[in-house]
Formats: sequence, structure tokens, C-alpha cells
Amino acid sequence: MCCERKCQMYPIIFMDATVLKIRIDRVVKNVAAYIMLGITAEGNKEIAEVQRCIVHQIRSSLKFVSWKDRKAIAKDLKVVYTANTEEQALENLNEFHDIWGSKYPHIKQSWLNHWNELATFFKYPEAIKKLIYTTNPIESLNSTIKRKTKSKGSFPTIDSAFKVLYLSIQEVQNKWKNSKVRNWSEIYPQLCIFFSEIMEKYTK
Repeated sequence: MCCERKCQMYPIIFMDATVLKIRIDRVVKNVAAYIMLGITAEGNKEIAEVQRCIVHQIRSSLKFVSWKDRKAIAKDLKVVYTANTEEQALENLNEFHDIWGSKYPHIKQSWLNHWNELATFFKYPEAIKKLIYTTNPIESLNSTIKRKTKSKGSFPTIDSAFKVLYLSIQEVQNKWKNSKVRNWSEIYPQLCIFFSEIMEKYTK
């Protein structure tokens, strides 16, 4: 978590990947560019425990669902990840399965297979929960990167791809320069309580 910038600790880090087409050894290949977005102790966004991305889990759940059922299933899944406790979330997942299990049995099993990582945020207060189960910051960053790289088709070299990635990140970083995470003044004290030893080490 350490860095050479003014802030030396990132309480929360989002990780994702976007796929670029790059020519390697005369063959165009799909190459994953891994993106990491850190939230500083001051609440700024800059480029512990694992919280699996809820949005990606929902997308995975809907992958083999018919179009006419997708809106209803997405709505019924919301009561799982917005539950107040892990116990309530599991109960809601079982109720979801009672409704949809005969038609889409794979959905509940997929959630259970990843439950240890999906349920991390239930132990935290509401403000922290909302911050770590949403992916708005990393989705915004990836959206900018995809917009910049989409028009390129494929890149002739890895270096050329890195240059576009760098410029895309700089563009977003400039937009975020003077902005902070919403409700950070409420979130930060709660992080200090839950991770007191780590936070004290970097905030002395």
C-alpha cells in the first residue's frame, strides 16, 4: 500500500481489467491491462481484504438469462446485496432461489461459490458498505480508457498501448484533482475504528 506520494496509504483499492488488442510477434492478441484505483486517506481517488465486484457478479448472473427476465432478476438480486446483515442477505438469496431456482439454478450457486468474497462488506457500517460494493470510480476510469482505445483498433506495440493508457489516466486524474469521495468525513473515522492498527501506523 505504500507509495512515494504525499499520501502513503490507500485504505481502499479498486481493481479491474480492460482488454486491449496489441500486435505481438506479428499477431494481434487480446492483452489484459489491469487497473488499480486507490482511495487515499484524504478521500482522494488515485491511480486488507478482498471485496468481489457486485456489479460483475450481477452481470455474470444475468449472462444466461433471457432478456424478458433480466430486469426482474436484477431487481430481485438487489435485496441480496443491499441487505443489512449477511444473515439477511443469505435468507434473501434463498427466497430468490425459491422464485427463480427452477428456471435459473446456476445463479444461487454462483453467488454461494463466491460468497466469502462477496459478503466482505456486510461487517462494515452503511457508509463503508456503499463505498466498497459500488464500482462507480473504477467504472468511470475504465469508461474513459475504453473510449480512448476503441478508436485505435489494435496497437502496433505494447509501448504504444501504454502511452494511450497513461494519457487516459492523466485525463481522469486531472478531473479528480480537487474532488473527494462522497461522505468521506463519515467514512474515514469508521475506517480508523475497524483498522485501527493499520490506520494509526500511517496517520501518526
